[in-house]
Amino acid sequence: MGGLDNGIMSSALTTLIHSFHVSASWGAWMITIYTLGLAVSVPIMAKLSDRYGRKRMFLISVVLFGLGSMSVALSHNFTLLLISRVLQSIGGGGIFPIANGYVVATVPVERQGRALGMIGGMNGIAAILGPNIGSFLLSLTNDWHWLFWINVPIAVLLVIFGARSITESKAPTKGRLDTLGIIVLSVGMLGLMYGLTNLKGANLLDSLVTPQVYGFVGVGIVLLIIFLWYESVIDRRGDDPLIPMSFLRPELRWTLAIGLASGLLLSSVIFLPAFVQLFLGWPASQAGYWYTPMALFSGVGAMGGGAFMDKRGPITTLIFGFVTAAIGSALFPLWVTTTWQMVIASSLVGLGIGITLGAPLNFMITERVPDNKSTALGILSLVREVGLTLGPTIFSGFLTRSMAQFPQEIVKNLGAIGISPSQVPSSELARMKGVQSFGDLTGQIHQIPSVPIQKAILKALHDVSSQGFGHLYWAAFVIAVVSLLFILLAGMYRRRSVSKTSTLPAQS
Repeated sequence: MGGLDNGIMSSALTTLIHSFHVSASWGAWMITIYTLGLAVSVPIMAKLSDRYGRKRMFLISVVLFGLGSMSVALSHNFTLLLISRVLQSIGGGGIFPIANGYVVATVPVERQGRALGMIGGMNGIAAILGPNIGSFLLSLTNDWHWLFWINVPIAVLLVIFGARSITESKAPTKGRLDTLGIIVLSVGMLGLMYGLTNLKGANLLDSLVTPQVYGFVGVGIVLLIIFLWYESVIDRRGDDPLIPMSFLRPELRWTLAIGLASGLLLSSVIFLPAFVQLFLGWPASQAGYWYTPMALFSGVGAMGGGAFMDKRGPITTLIFGFVTAAIGSALFPLWVTTTWQMVIASSLVGLGIGITLGAPLNFMITERVPDNKSTALGILSLVREVGLTLGPTIFSGFLTRSMAQFPQEIVKNLGAIGISPSQVPSSELARMKGVQSFGDLTGQIHQIPSVPIQKAILKALHDVSSQGFGHLYWAAFVIAVVSLLFILLAGMYRRRSVSKTSTLPAQS
Protein backbone atom coordinates (compact mmCIF):
# COMPACT_ATOMS: atom_id res chain seq x y z
CA MET A 1 0.00 0.00 0.00
CA GLY A 2 2.80 2.42 0.89
CA GLY A 3 4.67 1.62 -2.32
CA LEU A 4 1.55 1.92 -4.48
CA ASP A 5 0.87 5.45 -3.28
CA ASN A 6 4.08 6.89 -4.76
CA GLY A 7 3.27 5.58 -8.24
CA ILE A 8 -0.38 6.55 -8.00
CA MET A 9 0.55 10.06 -6.88
CA SER A 10 2.94 10.53 -9.79
CA SER A 11 0.21 9.60 -12.27
CA ALA A 12 -2.22 12.05 -10.65
CA LEU A 13 0.10 15.03 -10.15
CA THR A 14 -0.81 16.94 -13.31
CA THR A 15 -4.53 16.24 -12.82
CA LEU A 16 -4.38 17.51 -9.23
CA ILE A 17 -2.56 20.68 -10.27
CA HIS A 18 -5.32 21.48 -12.75
CA SER A 19 -8.09 20.45 -10.36
CA PHE A 20 -6.95 22.78 -7.58
CA HIS A 21 -5.84 25.55 -9.98
CA VAL A 22 -2.34 25.84 -8.53
CA SER A 23 1.00 26.44 -10.23
CA ALA A 24 3.45 23.63 -10.97
CA SER A 25 5.76 24.89 -8.19
CA TRP A 26 2.92 24.70 -5.67
CA GLY A 27 1.87 21.34 -7.08
CA ALA A 28 5.35 19.99 -6.38
CA TRP A 29 4.60 20.52 -2.69
CA MET A 30 2.32 17.48 -2.83
CA ILE A 31 5.52 15.45 -3.22
CA THR A 32 7.83 17.68 -1.15
CA ILE A 33 5.64 17.80 1.95
CA TYR A 34 5.30 14.01 1.90
CA THR A 35 9.08 13.67 1.67
CA LEU A 36 9.59 16.07 4.60
CA GLY A 37 7.00 14.19 6.63
CA LEU A 38 8.76 10.89 5.96
CA ALA A 39 12.11 12.35 7.02
CA VAL A 40 10.64 13.27 10.40
CA SER A 41 8.33 10.31 10.99
CA VAL A 42 10.55 7.38 9.95
CA PRO A 43 13.00 7.41 12.92
CA ILE A 44 10.30 8.43 15.41
CA MET A 45 7.77 5.76 14.42
CA ALA A 46 10.55 3.16 14.35
CA LYS A 47 11.68 4.10 17.87
CA LEU A 48 8.12 4.09 19.20
CA SER A 49 7.61 0.61 17.75
CA ASP A 50 10.67 -0.71 19.59
CA ARG A 51 9.44 0.86 22.82
CA TYR A 52 5.68 0.32 22.72
CA GLY A 53 5.32 -2.69 20.43
CA ARG A 54 5.90 -3.28 16.73
CA LYS A 55 2.47 -4.76 16.11
CA ARG A 56 0.73 -1.84 17.82
CA MET A 57 2.71 0.86 15.99
CA PHE A 58 2.44 -0.95 12.65
CA LEU A 59 -1.35 -1.02 12.93
CA ILE A 60 -1.37 2.63 14.02
CA SER A 61 0.79 3.50 11.00
CA VAL A 62 -1.61 1.72 8.65
CA VAL A 63 -4.59 3.49 10.23
CA LEU A 64 -2.89 6.90 9.90
CA PHE A 65 -2.01 6.21 6.28
CA GLY A 66 -5.57 5.11 5.53
CA LEU A 67 -7.03 8.18 7.26
CA GLY A 68 -4.61 10.40 5.35
CA SER A 69 -5.65 8.81 2.06
CA MET A 70 -9.33 9.28 2.90
CA SER A 71 -8.67 12.90 3.86
CA VAL A 72 -6.88 13.53 0.54
CA ALA A 73 -9.86 12.07 -1.32
CA LEU A 74 -12.23 14.34 0.62
CA SER A 75 -10.07 17.48 0.27
CA HIS A 76 -12.00 20.44 -1.12
CA ASN A 77 -9.05 22.84 -1.10
CA PHE A 78 -5.29 22.63 -1.62
CA THR A 79 -4.40 23.46 1.99
CA LEU A 80 -6.42 20.53 3.31
CA LEU A 81 -4.82 18.27 0.71
CA LEU A 82 -1.31 19.21 1.91
CA ILE A 83 -2.31 18.62 5.54
CA SER A 84 -3.69 15.24 4.50
CA ARG A 85 -0.41 14.39 2.78
CA VAL A 86 1.39 15.09 6.06
CA LEU A 87 -0.92 12.63 7.82
CA GLN A 88 -0.20 10.09 5.08
CA SER A 89 3.55 10.58 5.52
CA ILE A 90 3.37 9.99 9.28
CA GLY A 91 1.69 6.66 8.65
CA GLY A 92 3.91 5.83 5.69
CA GLY A 93 7.01 6.54 7.79
CA GLY A 94 6.21 3.61 10.04
CA ILE A 95 5.07 0.92 7.61
CA PHE A 96 8.32 -0.34 6.05
CA PRO A 97 10.80 0.17 8.96
CA ILE A 98 8.43 -1.46 11.44
CA ALA A 99 7.64 -4.36 9.08
CA ASN A 100 11.36 -5.00 8.53
CA GLY A 101 12.01 -4.56 12.26
CA TYR A 102 9.38 -7.17 13.05
CA VAL A 103 11.07 -9.62 10.67
CA VAL A 104 14.58 -9.23 12.09
CA ALA A 105 13.23 -9.43 15.64
CA THR A 106 11.11 -12.57 15.18
CA VAL A 107 12.44 -14.57 12.20
CA PRO A 108 15.50 -16.84 12.72
CA VAL A 109 18.72 -15.38 11.33
CA GLU A 110 19.15 -18.14 8.74
CA ARG A 111 15.80 -17.24 7.13
CA GLN A 112 15.83 -13.46 7.48
CA GLY A 113 17.18 -12.93 3.97
CA ARG A 114 14.16 -14.51 2.30
CA ALA A 115 11.72 -12.68 4.58
CA LEU A 116 13.39 -9.29 4.14
CA GLY A 117 13.64 -9.94 0.40
CA MET A 118 9.90 -10.54 0.17
CA ILE A 119 9.21 -7.18 1.83
CA GLY A 120 11.75 -5.48 -0.44
CA GLY A 121 10.16 -7.18 -3.43
CA MET A 122 6.92 -5.39 -2.65
CA ASN A 123 8.62 -2.15 -3.71
CA GLY A 124 9.31 -3.52 -7.18
CA ILE A 125 5.80 -4.93 -7.56
CA ALA A 126 4.26 -1.68 -6.29
CA ALA A 127 6.42 0.30 -8.70
CA ILE A 128 4.88 -1.70 -11.57
CA LEU A 129 1.31 -1.55 -10.32
CA GLY A 130 1.25 2.01 -8.93
CA PRO A 131 1.49 4.12 -12.12
CA ASN A 132 -0.53 1.60 -14.12
CA ILE A 133 -3.31 1.44 -11.51
CA GLY A 134 -3.28 5.22 -11.29
CA SER A 135 -3.54 5.67 -15.05
CA PHE A 136 -6.20 2.95 -15.31
CA LEU A 137 -8.38 4.43 -12.57
CA LEU A 138 -8.02 7.92 -14.03
CA SER A 139 -9.09 6.74 -17.47
CA LEU A 140 -11.89 4.58 -16.04
CA THR A 141 -13.44 7.08 -13.62
CA ASN A 142 -12.05 10.40 -14.87
CA ASP A 143 -11.97 11.30 -11.17
CA TRP A 144 -8.71 11.61 -9.20
CA HIS A 145 -10.46 11.02 -5.85
CA TRP A 146 -10.63 7.27 -6.52
CA LEU A 147 -6.83 7.12 -6.66
CA PHE A 148 -6.79 7.71 -2.90
CA TRP A 149 -10.02 5.95 -1.95
CA ILE A 150 -8.34 2.71 -3.09
CA ASN A 151 -6.02 2.83 -0.05
CA VAL A 152 -8.90 2.88 2.44
CA PRO A 153 -10.21 -0.70 1.99
CA ILE A 154 -6.61 -1.97 1.79
CA ALA A 155 -5.86 -0.29 5.13
CA VAL A 156 -9.01 -1.75 6.70
CA LEU A 157 -8.09 -5.27 5.58
CA LEU A 158 -4.51 -4.86 6.82
CA VAL A 159 -5.72 -3.77 10.25
CA ILE A 160 -8.20 -6.67 10.50
CA PHE A 161 -5.77 -9.38 9.42
CA GLY A 162 -2.82 -7.78 11.22
CA ALA A 163 -4.69 -7.60 14.52
CA ARG A 164 -5.52 -11.31 14.23
CA SER A 165 -2.31 -12.80 12.85
CA ILE A 166 0.64 -10.64 14.04
CA THR A 167 2.07 -11.36 17.47
CA GLU A 168 3.36 -8.48 19.54
CA SER A 169 7.11 -7.82 19.66
CA LYS A 170 9.02 -5.03 21.38
CA ALA A 171 12.43 -4.24 22.84
CA PRO A 172 13.20 -3.92 26.56
CA THR A 173 12.79 -0.29 27.66
CA LYS A 174 14.76 1.79 30.10
CA GLY A 175 14.15 5.28 31.42
CA ARG A 176 11.92 7.92 29.91
CA LEU A 177 11.14 8.51 26.26
CA ASP A 178 13.56 11.02 24.74
CA THR A 179 10.97 13.70 23.95
CA LEU A 180 13.47 16.54 23.59
CA GLY A 181 15.57 14.44 21.24
CA ILE A 182 12.50 13.79 19.08
CA ILE A 183 11.84 17.54 18.82
CA VAL A 184 15.45 18.47 18.00
CA LEU A 185 15.80 15.68 15.42
CA SER A 186 12.49 16.61 13.79
CA VAL A 187 13.38 20.29 13.39
CA GLY A 188 16.92 19.43 12.25
CA MET A 189 15.72 16.97 9.59
CA LEU A 190 13.06 19.41 8.39
CA GLY A 191 15.73 22.08 7.91
CA LEU A 192 18.17 19.75 6.17
CA MET A 193 15.63 18.16 3.84
CA TYR A 194 13.90 21.43 2.97
CA GLY A 195 17.25 22.99 2.14
CA LEU A 196 18.13 20.05 -0.11
CA THR A 197 14.82 20.37 -1.97
CA ASN A 198 15.77 23.98 -2.83
CA LEU A 199 18.93 22.92 -4.68
CA LYS A 200 18.87 23.64 -8.41
CA GLY A 201 20.50 20.97 -10.52
CA ALA A 202 21.35 23.28 -13.43
CA ASN A 203 23.23 25.69 -11.15
CA LEU A 204 24.18 23.47 -8.24
CA LEU A 205 27.11 25.51 -6.95
CA ASP A 206 25.27 28.81 -7.29
CA SER A 207 22.21 27.46 -5.49
CA LEU A 208 24.38 26.29 -2.59
CA VAL A 209 25.08 29.91 -1.64
CA THR A 210 21.43 30.98 -1.62
CA PRO A 211 19.80 31.52 1.81
CA GLN A 212 17.07 29.01 0.96
CA VAL A 213 19.75 26.31 0.79
CA TYR A 214 22.66 27.17 3.08
CA GLY A 215 20.38 28.74 5.68
CA PHE A 216 18.12 25.73 6.15
CA VAL A 217 20.86 23.13 5.58
CA GLY A 218 23.15 24.96 8.02
CA VAL A 219 20.49 25.13 10.72
CA GLY A 220 19.65 21.48 10.11
CA ILE A 221 23.28 20.35 10.44
CA VAL A 222 23.83 22.39 13.61
CA LEU A 223 20.69 20.94 15.19
CA LEU A 224 21.70 17.41 14.19
CA ILE A 225 25.12 17.90 15.82
CA ILE A 226 23.40 19.16 18.98
CA PHE A 227 21.06 16.18 18.77
CA LEU A 228 23.94 13.67 18.64
CA TRP A 229 25.65 15.38 21.60
CA TYR A 230 22.42 15.30 23.59
CA GLU A 231 21.85 11.64 22.70
CA SER A 232 25.31 10.76 24.04
CA VAL A 233 24.41 12.48 27.32
CA ILE A 234 21.11 10.58 27.50
CA ASP A 235 22.88 7.31 26.72
CA ARG A 236 25.49 7.79 29.46
CA ARG A 237 22.75 8.74 31.93
CA GLY A 238 21.03 5.39 31.39
CA ASP A 239 17.84 6.75 29.85
CA ASP A 240 16.36 5.67 26.51
CA PRO A 241 17.93 7.76 23.71
CA LEU A 242 16.20 8.06 20.36
CA ILE A 243 19.44 6.89 18.69
CA PRO A 244 21.78 4.86 20.95
CA MET A 245 25.45 5.72 20.51
CA SER A 246 26.18 2.07 19.74
CA PHE A 247 24.63 2.78 16.32
CA LEU A 248 27.65 4.93 15.47
CA ARG A 249 30.14 2.06 15.46
CA PRO A 250 32.38 2.04 12.35
CA GLU A 251 30.66 -0.91 10.62
CA LEU A 252 27.26 0.73 11.08
CA ARG A 253 28.55 4.11 9.84
CA TRP A 254 29.76 2.51 6.61
CA THR A 255 26.49 0.60 6.30
CA LEU A 256 24.67 3.94 6.49
CA ALA A 257 27.04 5.31 3.83
CA ILE A 258 26.02 2.41 1.58
CA GLY A 259 22.39 3.25 2.36
CA LEU A 260 22.94 6.87 1.27
CA ALA A 261 24.58 5.69 -1.96
CA SER A 262 21.72 3.26 -2.60
CA GLY A 263 19.26 6.16 -2.30
CA LEU A 264 21.28 8.22 -4.79
CA LEU A 265 21.45 5.28 -7.21
CA LEU A 266 17.75 4.52 -6.82
CA SER A 267 16.85 8.11 -7.70
CA SER A 268 18.46 7.69 -11.13
CA VAL A 269 15.75 5.26 -12.25
CA ILE A 270 13.00 7.91 -12.25
CA PHE A 271 14.52 9.38 -15.43
CA LEU A 272 13.98 6.22 -17.49
CA PRO A 273 10.61 7.32 -19.00
CA ALA A 274 12.21 10.60 -20.08
CA PHE A 275 15.08 8.65 -21.69
CA VAL A 276 12.62 6.44 -23.56
CA GLN A 277 10.68 9.47 -24.77
CA LEU A 278 13.49 11.86 -25.67
CA PHE A 279 16.30 9.54 -26.76
CA LEU A 280 14.36 6.58 -28.19
CA GLY A 281 11.46 8.63 -29.52
CA TRP A 282 8.52 6.90 -27.85
CA PRO A 283 5.41 9.05 -27.28
CA ALA A 284 4.83 10.40 -23.78
CA SER A 285 1.67 8.31 -23.38
CA GLN A 286 3.68 5.08 -23.75
CA ALA A 287 7.05 6.03 -22.24
CA GLY A 288 6.06 5.11 -18.70
CA TYR A 289 5.24 1.52 -19.62
CA TRP A 290 8.91 0.84 -20.38
CA TYR A 291 9.61 1.27 -16.68
CA THR A 292 7.94 -2.12 -16.13
CA PRO A 293 10.95 -4.40 -16.96
CA MET A 294 13.18 -2.48 -14.55
CA ALA A 295 10.57 -2.56 -11.79
CA LEU A 296 9.87 -6.26 -12.39
CA PHE A 297 13.56 -7.17 -12.13
CA SER A 298 13.82 -5.01 -9.02
CA GLY A 299 11.22 -7.23 -7.36
CA VAL A 300 13.00 -10.36 -8.59
CA GLY A 301 16.32 -9.01 -7.32
CA ALA A 302 14.92 -8.19 -3.89
CA MET A 303 13.44 -11.66 -3.36
CA GLY A 304 16.25 -13.58 -5.05
CA GLY A 305 18.87 -11.47 -3.31
CA GLY A 306 17.37 -12.39 0.05
CA ALA A 307 17.75 -16.10 -0.66
CA PHE A 308 21.28 -15.50 -2.01
CA MET A 309 22.18 -13.61 1.18
CA ASP A 310 21.08 -16.52 3.36
CA LYS A 311 23.66 -18.67 1.54
CA ARG A 312 26.54 -16.27 0.79
CA GLY A 313 26.17 -13.46 3.32
CA PRO A 314 25.33 -9.75 3.00
CA ILE A 315 28.72 -8.47 1.78
CA THR A 316 28.91 -10.77 -1.24
CA THR A 317 25.26 -10.03 -2.00
CA LEU A 318 25.83 -6.27 -1.90
CA ILE A 319 28.89 -6.52 -4.14
CA PHE A 320 26.92 -8.56 -6.67
CA GLY A 321 24.04 -6.07 -6.55
CA PHE A 322 26.10 -2.92 -7.03
CA VAL A 323 28.29 -4.51 -9.75
CA THR A 324 25.12 -5.49 -11.64
CA ALA A 325 23.70 -1.97 -11.28
CA ALA A 326 27.03 -0.46 -12.38
CA ILE A 327 27.11 -2.62 -15.53
CA GLY A 328 23.53 -1.69 -16.37
CA SER A 329 24.22 2.02 -15.86
CA ALA A 330 27.35 1.93 -18.03
CA LEU A 331 25.47 0.19 -20.85
CA PHE A 332 23.20 3.22 -21.34
CA PRO A 333 25.91 5.61 -22.64
CA LEU A 334 28.11 2.86 -24.15
CA TRP A 335 25.64 0.59 -25.91
CA VAL A 336 21.95 1.52 -25.77
CA THR A 337 20.58 2.84 -29.06
CA THR A 338 17.42 0.74 -29.44
CA THR A 339 14.46 -0.19 -27.26
CA TRP A 340 15.47 -3.82 -26.75
CA GLN A 341 18.94 -2.72 -25.64
CA MET A 342 17.32 -0.30 -23.19
CA VAL A 343 15.22 -3.14 -21.77
CA ILE A 344 18.35 -5.22 -21.11
CA ALA A 345 20.28 -2.33 -19.52
CA SER A 346 17.36 -1.14 -17.39
CA SER A 347 16.63 -4.71 -16.26
CA LEU A 348 20.23 -5.05 -15.04
CA VAL A 349 19.92 -1.76 -13.14
CA GLY A 350 16.62 -2.89 -11.64
CA LEU A 351 18.04 -6.28 -10.68
CA GLY A 352 21.06 -4.70 -8.98
CA ILE A 353 19.04 -2.09 -7.12
CA GLY A 354 16.52 -4.72 -6.00
CA ILE A 355 19.31 -6.87 -4.57
CA THR A 356 20.84 -3.98 -2.62
CA LEU A 357 17.56 -2.58 -1.28
CA GLY A 358 16.05 -5.92 -0.30
CA ALA A 359 17.78 -7.84 2.48
CA PRO A 360 21.54 -7.23 2.91
CA LEU A 361 21.52 -3.64 4.20
CA ASN A 362 18.57 -4.32 6.51
CA PHE A 363 20.39 -7.36 7.87
CA MET A 364 23.71 -5.57 8.37
CA ILE A 365 22.22 -2.58 10.18
CA THR A 366 20.49 -4.85 12.72
CA GLU A 367 22.75 -7.86 13.19
CA ARG A 368 24.78 -6.21 16.02
CA VAL A 369 21.78 -4.39 17.50
CA PRO A 370 20.21 -6.63 20.15
CA ASP A 371 17.10 -4.60 20.98
CA ASN A 372 16.31 -1.45 18.96
CA LYS A 373 16.08 -3.14 15.58
CA SER A 374 13.24 -1.01 14.19
CA THR A 375 15.12 2.11 15.28
CA ALA A 376 18.21 0.98 13.37
CA LEU A 377 16.12 0.28 10.28
CA GLY A 378 14.45 3.68 10.67
CA ILE A 379 17.84 5.40 10.61
CA LEU A 380 18.79 3.44 7.49
CA SER A 381 15.52 4.46 5.82
CA LEU A 382 16.13 8.07 6.81
CA VAL A 383 19.63 8.13 5.31
CA ARG A 384 18.31 6.51 2.13
CA GLU A 385 15.58 9.17 1.99
CA VAL A 386 18.28 11.86 2.03
CA GLY A 387 19.86 10.19 -1.01
CA LEU A 388 16.48 9.98 -2.73
CA THR A 389 15.98 13.71 -2.13
CA LEU A 390 19.44 14.82 -3.22
CA GLY A 391 19.80 12.47 -6.21
CA PRO A 392 17.14 13.90 -8.56
CA THR A 393 18.59 17.39 -8.14
CA ILE A 394 22.06 16.20 -9.15
CA PHE A 395 20.86 14.04 -12.05
CA SER A 396 18.40 16.59 -13.43
CA GLY A 397 21.25 19.10 -13.51
CA PHE A 398 22.96 17.06 -16.24
CA LEU A 399 19.80 17.15 -18.34
CA THR A 400 19.11 20.83 -17.77
CA ARG A 401 22.67 21.86 -18.66
CA SER A 402 22.57 19.84 -21.86
CA MET A 403 19.18 21.36 -22.69
CA ALA A 404 20.80 24.79 -22.72
CA GLN A 405 22.49 23.71 -25.97
CA PHE A 406 19.16 22.90 -27.63
CA PRO A 407 18.76 26.21 -29.55
CA GLN A 408 22.33 26.03 -30.92
CA GLU A 409 21.79 22.42 -32.00
CA ILE A 410 18.60 23.43 -33.82
CA VAL A 411 20.47 26.15 -35.74
CA LYS A 412 23.30 23.73 -36.59
CA ASN A 413 20.95 21.01 -37.84
CA LEU A 414 18.89 23.45 -39.89
CA GLY A 415 22.10 24.76 -41.47
CA ALA A 416 23.15 21.22 -42.33
CA ILE A 417 20.08 20.85 -44.56
CA GLY A 418 20.43 24.32 -46.04
CA ILE A 419 17.73 26.08 -44.01
CA SER A 420 18.47 29.39 -42.33
CA PRO A 421 16.65 30.16 -39.06
CA SER A 422 15.25 33.23 -40.81
CA GLN A 423 13.42 30.91 -43.21
CA VAL A 424 11.60 29.14 -40.38
CA PRO A 425 8.09 30.53 -39.75
CA SER A 426 7.91 32.60 -36.57
CA SER A 427 5.12 30.36 -35.28
CA GLU A 428 7.47 27.38 -35.32
CA LEU A 429 10.26 29.31 -33.58
CA ALA A 430 7.75 30.43 -30.95
CA ARG A 431 6.94 26.79 -30.31
CA MET A 432 10.54 26.22 -29.18
CA LYS A 433 11.06 29.60 -27.51
CA GLY A 434 11.56 29.63 -23.79
CA VAL A 435 12.12 25.90 -23.43
CA GLN A 436 14.34 25.46 -20.37
CA SER A 437 13.90 21.84 -19.37
CA PHE A 438 13.00 18.43 -20.71
CA GLY A 439 9.27 17.90 -20.83
CA ASP A 440 6.68 16.80 -23.33
CA LEU A 441 8.67 18.26 -26.24
CA THR A 442 8.23 15.48 -28.74
CA GLY A 443 4.50 16.10 -28.96
CA GLN A 444 5.11 19.77 -29.74
CA ILE A 445 7.75 18.99 -32.33
CA HIS A 446 5.55 16.49 -34.17
CA GLN A 447 2.98 19.26 -34.66
CA ILE A 448 5.40 21.15 -36.93
CA PRO A 449 4.04 20.76 -40.50
CA SER A 450 7.41 21.01 -42.27
CA VAL A 451 8.96 17.54 -42.23
CA PRO A 452 12.60 18.70 -42.80
CA ILE A 453 12.33 21.25 -39.97
CA GLN A 454 10.66 18.67 -37.75
CA LYS A 455 13.44 16.14 -38.36
CA ALA A 456 16.15 18.74 -37.74
CA ILE A 457 14.64 19.73 -34.40
CA LEU A 458 14.08 16.10 -33.38
CA LYS A 459 17.74 15.36 -34.15
CA ALA A 460 18.77 18.35 -32.04
CA LEU A 461 16.66 17.06 -29.16
CA HIS A 462 18.14 13.57 -29.58
CA ASP A 463 21.70 14.92 -29.56
CA VAL A 464 21.36 17.11 -26.46
CA SER A 465 19.42 14.43 -24.58
CA SER A 466 22.11 11.89 -25.51
CA GLN A 467 24.73 14.09 -23.87
CA GLY A 468 22.61 14.78 -20.78
CA PHE A 469 21.59 11.18 -20.22
CA GLY A 470 25.14 10.02 -20.89
CA HIS A 471 26.43 12.17 -18.03
CA LEU A 472 23.52 11.06 -15.85
CA TYR A 473 24.18 7.36 -16.25
CA TRP A 474 27.94 7.76 -15.90
CA ALA A 475 27.25 9.53 -12.59
CA ALA A 476 25.09 6.56 -11.54
CA PHE A 477 27.96 4.24 -12.54
CA VAL A 478 30.40 6.21 -10.37
CA ILE A 479 28.01 6.07 -7.41
CA ALA A 480 27.77 2.28 -7.77
CA VAL A 481 31.57 1.93 -7.96
CA VAL A 482 32.15 4.17 -4.93
CA SER A 483 29.58 2.06 -3.08
CA LEU A 484 31.83 -0.96 -3.61
CA LEU A 485 34.54 0.82 -1.59
CA PHE A 486 32.02 1.48 1.19
CA ILE A 487 31.04 -2.21 1.12
CA LEU A 488 34.65 -3.35 1.47
CA LEU A 489 35.17 -1.01 4.43
CA ALA A 490 31.92 -2.14 6.06
CA GLY A 491 32.97 -5.76 5.54
CA MET A 492 36.38 -5.13 7.11
CA TYR A 493 34.91 -3.55 10.26
CA ARG A 494 32.19 -6.20 10.36
CA ARG A 495 34.79 -8.99 10.41
CA ARG A 496 36.66 -7.20 13.20
CA SER A 497 33.44 -6.87 15.19
CA VAL A 498 32.64 -10.56 14.74
CA SER A 499 36.20 -11.49 15.73
CA LYS A 500 36.03 -9.41 18.93
CA THR A 501 32.64 -10.85 19.82
CA SER A 502 33.83 -14.42 19.33
CA THR A 503 36.89 -13.90 21.57
CA LEU A 504 35.00 -12.33 24.49
CA PRO A 505 34.14 -15.63 26.26
CA ALA A 506 37.74 -16.76 26.10
CA GLN A 507 38.98 -13.45 27.44
CA SER A 508 36.52 -13.51 30.33
